[in-house]
Amino acid sequence: MSVLQNRSSQLLKYTRLFNNGSVTRLSSFIPAKSSAEVIQREKKVSANNYDPSPVVISRGEGIFMWDVEGKKYYDFVGGFATLNQGHCHPKIIKALTDQVGKLHHTSRAIFHDALYELNEFLSNQFGYDKVLNMNTGVEGGESSIKIARKWGYRVKKIPSNQAQVVFAHANFWGRTIAAISASTDPNSFDEFGPHVPGYQIVPYDDLGKLEQALRNPNVCAFMVEPLQGEAGAVVPSMGYLKGVRELCTKYNVLWIDDEVQAGLGRTGKMLAVDYEDVKPDLLILGKALSGGVYPISAVLANSEIMDVLTPGTHGSTYGGNALACKVAMAALDVIINDGLVENSFKMGEIFRSELTARLDKEKMVQVRGRGLLNAIVLNPSAVKNIYKLNNELKSNGMITKPIGASALRFSPALIIKETQLREGIDIIVDTINAHVN
Repeated sequence: MSVLQNRSSQLLKYTRLFNNGSVTRLSSFIPAKSSAEVIQREKKVSANNYDPSPVVISRGEGIFMWDVEGKKYYDFVGGFATLNQGHCHPKIIKALTDQVGKLHHTSRAIFHDALYELNEFLSNQFGYDKVLNMNTGVEGGESSIKIARKWGYRVKKIPSNQAQVVFAHANFWGRTIAAISASTDPNSFDEFGPHVPGYQIVPYDDLGKLEQALRNPNVCAFMVEPLQGEAGAVVPSMGYLKGVRELCTKYNVLWIDDEVQAGLGRTGKMLAVDYEDVKPDLLILGKALSGGVYPISAVLANSEIMDVLTPGTHGSTYGGNALACKVAMAALDVIINDGLVENSFKMGEIFRSELTARLDKEKMVQVRGRGLLNAIVLNPSAVKNIYKLNNELKSNGMITKPIGASALRFSPALIIKETQLREGIDIIVDTINAHVN
């Protein structure tokens, strides 16, 4: 029997079993009774591409989460900085529920009455002519590279198929083939080739190396995070972003600013580039653009750049759907009108100052970050197993994220109150200072 015939036979057998009631239907599944059972069942049927902390969350509200047994946790991961507005923010949930029963999706084959509203707001808020609507941060990155390449051929007159894009070492913007082709992390890069050509890597926070790369007339863009989140809240030297702007202008290269994680108040400014009062050529937003409620991302640019896209050259089935637009409007409203940017800056100053002063100096190497995107770099000889420490924090009521072998990253919701932040700081300090290898 051929492979095709065998598959057809199996499908026919499954269909008969299902119709006869021999196959378990969705309505007859028995829910797991404990965290351990959830973990065991998930691992059995799910791809092994994540290694989650052993906690099973069933509810979230504000800065807190509860597991299936009812234990309460401070969420200091914040959905990888998607939950700037906290879990289940009532304004965002209301926007979702109001819109979902009215119109949620049409495709871009026709107009709907929500896209212009969001894009007018984004254009006015961030000072760009045009908006490209996508769904995820990695789509925003890939879309920006497509725009930059086309601009390079149309405007900069780079020879066909010779366009180069420069990235910074330790960048992270997703795990598609295009994204991992720019990665310097072996886990992301190795054994997934052949990789996308036309990429070059330079050290982060090194204007000299960047200028060497930009001298190549075939370079169309430099894509960089204004603060490297996945690398562990790595903050560039003051003046680096202004230098990036000057060099990209000097060599006629588009600066792509990846604010998917660092933007929308996360670092204590609306955008992380606002610390140096500079404006990139393309701006990528995502994550907290929906408050973690619904996938949406956006690329912003002025017309002379964005207009290289013409009908048929790019698109997305779900990009700019009505539900996403209404959710994003509510999420932005919360960030701006509820003072989340200002609170992020103030709470971040307290967070870093308190941890620096109170953590055991033999265990702590550095506390770094901006706003409420921060990391503690620990001494590997004093904290030999970062995952054991992370589990101790979990046991003490806090969810965090290890970075590499010797750092912990913290990105709580920007709605956090000072009393809550200080309670969280107490958990971190007590756990780390008491930690024994």
